[in-house]
Amino acid sequence: MLKKFYPDYTFKSINDINFSIFTKSKIMWALLDIDNTLVSYTSPKADDNAKRFLKTLDAIGIKYCFVSNNHKKRVALFAEEFCCGYVCNSMKPLSFGINRAMRMLGAQRDKTVLIGDQIFTDVYAGNRAGLLTVMVNPIEAKETPFFGFKRRMEKIVLRNYEAKK
Repeated sequence: MLKKFYPDYTFKSINDINFSIFTKSKIMWALLDIDNTLVSYTSPKADDNAKRFLKTLDAIGIKYCFVSNNHKKRVALFAEEFCCGYVCNSMKPLSFGINRAMRMLGAQRDKTVLIGDQIFTDVYAGNRAGLLTVMVNPIEAKETPFFGFKRRMEKIVLRNYEAKK
């Protein structure tokens, strides 16, 4: 039952992602969470780390789309710089936003990766959709009490995940 919450790969940050896993898995498309994955949830635009990461995706031929549970103003402002598609209010872990982003990209499930920082939204949504999932640690730990509670629950799942590796 917990397997749906296990990412295929975990990395400390987007800077640590080993791009050879994408080549090995023949990944052609990426669905990317923004807040606490690419940038701090307080950063309105991409920082140097996010820009470098996205340039690397471009360089290896991976097309991407931002998929966020955040509101349109936030997501559109972030995506504007990269002239790429985005899905706001995606309702992860439900599949509506994932499916919409995949249609926008013309993506195939077996060649798509979802990269995010949360087990119960990003990883679970990606796994339910049949995508390769990559989880990174959240950039900023200071969050609302609700997210604090969710992070504690994620730690329990991750301990079980690490024990099964």
